[in-house]
Amino acid sequence: MDEHVERRTHWYAHEIVPWEQGRNFRDEPWDESQATLSPETRTALVLNLLTEDNLPYYHATIEKHLGDHGALRRWNGIWTAEEGQHAIALRSYLLVSRNCDPVELEDDRLATMAGGYEFDADDPIDLFVYTSAQELATRVSHRNAGKLADDEVAYELMSRIAADENHHFLFYRGVLSAMLDEDPSIVLPRIYSVLSNFKMPGVGIPNFLRRAVSIAKAGVYNLRIHHDRVLRPLIRDWNIEGLTGLTTTAQEFQEKLLGLPAQVLAKAAAFERRYGAVGV
Repeated sequence: MDEHVERRTHWYAHEIVPWEQGRNFRDEPWDESQATLSPETRTALVLNLLTEDNLPYYHATIEKHLGDHGALRRWNGIWTAEEGQHAIALRSYLLVSRNCDPVELEDDRLATMAGGYEFDADDPIDLFVYTSAQELATRVSHRNAGKLADDEVAYELMSRIAADENHHFLFYRGVLSAMLDEDPSIVLPRIYSVLSNFKMPGVGIPNFLRRAVSIAKAGVYNLRIHHDRVLRPLIRDWNIEGLTGLTTTAQEFQEKLLGLPAQVLAKAAAFERRYGAVGV
């Protein structure tokens, strides 16, 4: 935590959002012709925003598995405070720039949060594997959405948010690395269980599948990106192939983990044959 606090420089969304573009929605109702970003970019930004909106549930999940006292309680507070700015910044930008339907956005926020979210973790190891992968995936998705936008403000905003996600990823990855140092035979089966069934936390968002296919085809986040930018880097960073002194069961999960990227890549190829995909 001390390394995280020292490493991260706080930023202020109010300095980035182009407030001068704001107009009164009552006097001038929203129309899609007012949008300046492509439909794919808007879909990516809204999907990322709605995912960020469920922060109260993510906080509660971490608290449930790590307790509400001590160092990890302090971390959950720091992490939640930093993550909280992301939804504020994204919503402010989208509304001021008129790059979303404000009524649809609010209806989807209500539906998303009313539905809630809970990661099905068996123990704290699961939680740190998932948060490592999820923060890395979110970093990639936010940065690619910013690159897709033909707008300097959107690019800067998403770059700032992506940088935060990277700081959080480094924390979670580091804790999981320490767990592996303690007892890799216990940790390896949990890594495989989580990574082989990994899903982003936005699956409860209305029309999630349609939106996910849209951003996958646009190259914001898809199975090939997941393979290249999340799965393989985690397996490398945690030195899965080099772990020794394992139980027989752990060795079996080590082999399964090393074979997982090829399975994801095959699914990515099947998706691309059906839909096509482009990089950002």
